[in-house]
Amino acid sequence: NDLHFRIMEIVNEYEFITSRQLFKLLEKEKFELKSQDKLNNKLEQLVKSKILTRYYFNSEDGKGIYRIYCLEKMGKYLLNSRGVECKWQPTDNTKPVAMIKKRLAGNQTIIAYLRKVKAFDSYVVKPTIQAKISGKTFKATGGSVKLTKNNKSITFLFEAVRREQDWQKKLVDKMTMYKEFYENFVPGDSGYSSMPQLILICEDDKHTAEAFREIVTNKVEIPQIKLYFTTDLRQNEETLENTLIEFKIDEKTNKYKMFNVEAKILG
Repeated sequence: NDLHFRIMEIVNEYEFITSRQLFKLLEKEKFELKSQDKLNNKLEQLVKSKILTRYYFNSEDGKGIYRIYCLEKMGKYLLNSRGVECKWQPTDNTKPVAMIKKRLAGNQTIIAYLRKVKAFDSYVVKPTIQAKISGKTFKATGGSVKLTKNNKSITFLFEAVRREQDWQKKLVDKMTMYKEFYENFVPGDSGYSSMPQLILICEDDKHTAEAFREIVTNKVEIPQIKLYFTTDLRQNEETLENTLIEFKIDEKTNKYKMFNVEAKILG
């Protein structure tokens, strides 16, 4: 069945995905899904046949539970038998919760851009970037989205930040690698013809301020770019034009203040 196979392909590409995110992607691809419930029934069958695995997560506000899907042995076997590259291994399903949550935050952002931004061109779930001096390669945890308008393209690189244990240190370490990438950037690096725009996806507005403070205090700002932030909730807005945040010095107080960035390209 085409739908079953497409579900497997999407789960393979995103690695971890919620039933709601799957529904939005399939709907965008014009699959005739009567409802979320109907999709959940199909997912139930795939779990029973050991094609997918399901986890339950409590939502952040504690009000509900959401279902998360990833591949299972049989799913890999079926994808391979149809010639689809699938690197899944059983250990993939035991990744730390924080890592899964970053993936889900990235998915939500990619799907919002894919559905709402006219200039949307393409996306990469796990873009690989190289820090030149140390030679380290790392992944942008939130994925990347390429936007194209009037033959001009820009790539948004998303880094998902979660309040996990030692998140401040992890953020500083990651920013150090991004800094190395940007400070030594020449066109063509990591496959980008021009510098991608870095955006941190935080849990909420307060978290963006906490993350910004860590970056400034630890001197890992990147002079080559403007650093933008966004939050999970902002991806739910009708248009994404006002979903980016920037911290700038407020002339009156001489302190940093949060500003909304108007981004026409996100219309």
